[in-house]
Amino acid sequence: MRMADRSAGLPPVKRIAVPAVSFAQHPGLVEHLLDRYPDAKINNEGGIHYRTEEETIAYLSGCEAAIISFEIISDRVLSALPELRVVSKLGVGLDRVDPLAMRRHGVRLGWTPGVNKRAVAELALGLAITGLRHVVPCNLGIRAGERQLTRLGRQLSGRVVGVHGVGQIGQEFIRLLQPFGCRVLGCDKEDRSEFCARYGVELVQPEELYARSEVLSIHLALNPHTRMLYDTDTLRNLRPDCVLINTGRGGIVDEKVLYRALTEGWIAAAAFDVFEEEPPTDDALLNLPNFVATPHMGASSVEARWEMGITAIKGLTDNFIPVPGKYPFEFS
Repeated sequence: MRMADRSAGLPPVKRIAVPAVSFAQHPGLVEHLLDRYPDAKINNEGGIHYRTEEETIAYLSGCEAAIISFEIISDRVLSALPELRVVSKLGVGLDRVDPLAMRRHGVRLGWTPGVNKRAVAELALGLAITGLRHVVPCNLGIRAGERQLTRLGRQLSGRVVGVHGVGQIGQEFIRLLQPFGCRVLGCDKEDRSEFCARYGVELVQPEELYARSEVLSIHLALNPHTRMLYDTDTLRNLRPDCVLINTGRGGIVDEKVLYRALTEGWIAAAAFDVFEEEPPTDDALLNLPNFVATPHMGASSVEARWEMGITAIKGLTDNFIPVPGKYPFEFS
């Protein structure tokens, strides 16, 4: 897929701010950015997250370009930052970026797909095994003084694994599944037939995906079509032995209903790296023994963070004007 209107011959940006707290977690990225932009303002305070519009506006005031992660880029933010010309994304999620507002204000977007796909796919694979083998409840039991000799789980090998969203990360997850001899089901709104044929993936409709998957891994973007997609009806249609994994985006699964699904036996287990509110606050869900929670760390590997940062720096000069309704904003 092509992104039109790439930058060409535009004057370089000079005043750069990086509110994205995760950027400074890799010291090599800080050094790399400062070599090119010595006066860049970088958030290295660790605990601060510029997640409200007011905080983002205050941090980016007077800047021409920004490297963002979870910060909100809305019409209100851009109206208050008339000097801002470029927003470059650390990572791939664009659910907090308003393409219509960016286009209206003439602000360009630096964005590279797939930069963290291996890291997220590896975590999804680990979560699948963790859920199938009861790793968390066994660990909690041992730490509580229980001394069980064994507990039967299931191997990933040979399982029916559903992949909801066969994009960059979903495809990488499927590649990692190859040695396990799984029967893989794929479900996607796009035509993924060529890839699926190459890797022996059976393309199915959502209803069949829900009904057959022993492991179901969500790799969808958050948009109006996927928000709360996994509601009561959907979770009721999953197999009672299903392990549900979400490394996509919070808000795709209704977490209140998920609690019922896990406590009432609709599904066997769930493992989530993403939540509607982050960090998550629903202790009732988080403390369930058949629920595995990680703190949105799918892309938090040294290797992925470097690639994300390097491409974000590149995005300060290689960027485009977003078009609502077109890639990567098909559902905006």
